[in-house]
Amino acid sequence: MSLDFFEIGHRGAAGYIAENTVESVKKAMELGATGIEVDVHVCASGELVVFHDFTLDRVTNGTGEIAKKTLSELKQLKVLGEFEIPTLEEVVLALDGVPLLNIELKGQNTAKPVARFVERHVEKKGWAWRDFLVSSFQKSLLEQVYATHLPIMLGVLTDTDLEEALGFAQRIQAVSVHPDYTMLTQEHVKNIQSNNMQVITYTINDKVHIERLKAYGVDGIISDFPDRL
Repeated sequence: MSLDFFEIGHRGAAGYIAENTVESVKKAMELGATGIEVDVHVCASGELVVFHDFTLDRVTNGTGEIAKKTLSELKQLKVLGEFEIPTLEEVVLALDGVPLLNIELKGQNTAKPVARFVERHVEKKGWAWRDFLVSSFQKSLLEQVYATHLPIMLGVLTDTDLEEALGFAQRIQAVSVHPDYTMLTQEHVKNIQSNNMQVITYTINDKVHIERLKAYGVDGIISDFPDRL
């Protein structure tokens, strides 16, 4: 990662347009985001799809588990009555000059397909390894990506134990720790950075908290409103 500070749109620009849609990603870029964060699952027909929840009920007109639906079935649904559920490939095709795509592994069985996806885009489509950051709360998924021995940048998400997250990040040679912003003090930030890790914190939408975390010296902030960063 090469920027001094990453302004990362959470699920695109979720504060403005339906989360994890191509339209939301494009909105985040319009608002000046220097990174985009999206969530991925593997659907029943094997494609990587961009969606947060394990079930469809909250944000679509469908119901049931996303992993049990084929891509063609998912494409018949609407997110908040208007938008399509995109594939990860569709999101990448929509990116235009954004320095970082943060792919959060949500569903089971996402680690190896995402690793192959990143490898293919680096080797055949002109992307660089530094353009992708793969993160997760789920240690087993990050361990599976690490076990591929590909130079994929890894980030460890945590909302419970910073020391544990840092220790795990060191074991899998991650580049960053991604704590809930309410966990962080300036001392925490400096401690993580002193261990050669970047601190990318989530999900901050209030300007006061944004400025406080910037003052702590974090390396990036994930927000539903990337224009506030």
